[in-house]
Amino acid sequence: MNKHGRTQLALGVILILLGAWFLADKSLPAFHSFFDQYTQFPFNMVLIGGGIFIFGLVLGQPGMSVPAAIVAGIGGIFYYQEMANDYASWSYMWTLIPGFVGVGSILAGLLGDRTAHNIKRGLNMMVISAVLFLVFSSFLGGWTLLGSYGPAILLILLGVWVLGSGLYRSLRNKREE
Repeated sequence: MNKHGRTQLALGVILILLGAWFLADKSLPAFHSFFDQYTQFPFNMVLIGGGIFIFGLVLGQPGMSVPAAIVAGIGGIFYYQEMANDYASWSYMWTLIPGFVGVGSILAGLLGDRTAHNIKRGLNMMVISAVLFLVFSSFLGGWTLLGSYGPAILLILLGVWVLGSGLYRSLRNKREE
């Protein structure tokens, strides 16, 4: 079966399963009450992210891991905010989104889509996201482990990491020449 045929087959199966889900949800009260807790915002965003990931696996498109990780990650942020009643944390939580891109890139790489490139890019995105998260949460009061010097220390460490990776790359390129 060619790629177009597999895509149609996967889409057809997914549509049938969604239709069966909606039918059972409307006609079986026990089904509706059991799954009602999992289809409420924000948990449904995590499930949608998982669905996008599975859809990408079925279609043989590992790159779908990136949007899946973003949607599931944002759903996780909203879930945390809902459970902790900490909506002000969005002022620094958004910095985790590049890290979600990194997680998706690593997953895509592990699934065979330009493995070395995607894993390296994913790790870089996760490091940048972590540093941004720590800096912004230190500035905005969400994280005080390093005290008032936290943002400065983290920015210096990020600069050292950027310089070190640049030097490593230039030395590696000289050896290859």
